[in-house]
Amino acid sequence: MIPPLFRGLCDDAAMFPPGNASAPDAVAGHEEYRDAWYRELVGPLIIAGGRIGEVVAAADGRRPRVVVVGTGLPAEPPPLDVVGVELAAEDVAAAVALLDRDLPPGATGTVEVPRGPGTEKALDLLAATPYRAKFRTGGTVAEAFPGERELAESLVAAVARGLPFKCTAGLHNAVRHADPATGFEHHGFLNVLAATHAARDGGDADAVAGILALRSGPSLAELLTGLDARQAEAVRGSFVSYGTCSITEPLDDLIALGLIPAP
Repeated sequence: MIPPLFRGLCDDAAMFPPGNASAPDAVAGHEEYRDAWYRELVGPLIIAGGRIGEVVAAADGRRPRVVVVGTGLPAEPPPLDVVGVELAAEDVAAAVALLDRDLPPGATGTVEVPRGPGTEKALDLLAATPYRAKFRTGGTVAEAFPGERELAESLVAAVARGLPFKCTAGLHNAVRHADPATGFEHHGFLNVLAATHAARDGGDADAVAGILALRSGPSLAELLTGLDARQAEAVRGSFVSYGTCSITEPLDDLIALGLIPAP
C-alpha cells in the first residue's frame, strides 16, 4: 500500500527530541510499526550510541534493526541488528577514517555534514567514499533550521556529486510551515523530495529553493504524483530517508494529501 517513493522514507527516531521516548517505549513502538499495514514506510530504529545498553535491555533478546548515532562506534558490537552508523563530527576526514576502520560488515555509514564554509569540501570528501551525507534540517532552536537557500545549495551539491544523503530533525510534516508553538520555520519532507527531483533534473539552487519554500500540499502532491517509476527511484537514490520522532504525523499527512491510500 506504500508507493515506492515513500518506502523506507521515515527512520524511527522516537528516542530523540522532541519525542524523547524511553527505550522500552521506543522498542515497543517500533515493533508495532513493523507489524502495521504501513510498515513499508518505516526505516530502522535510530538510537544514540550512549543508550545502546538501554535498547539492548528493552529488546530482551530480540534484535531490532537499528542505526547507531554518535561521535564514535561502540567498542564491541551490540546484540542488535546494526544496519547503519551515523557520525557527527566537525572533522569529516576523521569520521571517514573511523568508518573505514570500524563500520560493521553490511552496515551503511553516514556522516553529518557541518554547516558553513566547509560544506563543499566535506561533500567532495564524502563523494569519494561509499558513505552518505546527512544534512541537519532542524532542532530545538531556531538556528538549527537552515533556510531554503542554504538547504537548496546542499541538495544541489550532493546531487551534482552523486552523493546519497539523508536529513535529520525538523521534518515532522509533509509541507513547509511555521510551528505555531515555537514560530520555527519547518521544512516539509515533500518539499525535500520535490526539491531533490528538481536538482536531479538540472535545477539550480534558486529553483530548488523555490520548491523548498512552497506551502501548498496539493501543489507538492501534484508534482510528486507526476513522477514516473524511474524518476521516483532516482529521487530516493539521492534522498534516502529522514529521521522523525513520530511516524504517525507523516503518515497522516500522506493520507490526507491522497499520496497513500487509507486502509
